[in-house]
Amino acid sequence: MARGQRKAIEDKITEKEELVQALKVRLKAEQGELDALYREKRDRDLEGLNQMIAASGLNLEQAASVLQDYIQAQTTRESA
Repeated sequence: MARGQRKAIEDKITEKEELVQALKVRLKAEQGELDALYREKRDRDLEGLNQMIAASGLNLEQAASVLQDYIQAQTTRESA
């Protein structure tokens, strides 16, 4: 009788190991899709910034300088 229970437990262990492995595979696939969505969002955001900079007539260095000045001003205001 103990052998029957042991086999049932071994079968359960095997099933859980298979389930965990399948979930790991799925998690890896889902993480890949999430990473792709993050890249797509970043690319869209960068494209929007690129269009805004182009429309402003500033070059990249000028736009970076303006942004840096703004950040410093905000940081100064928050510290005060």
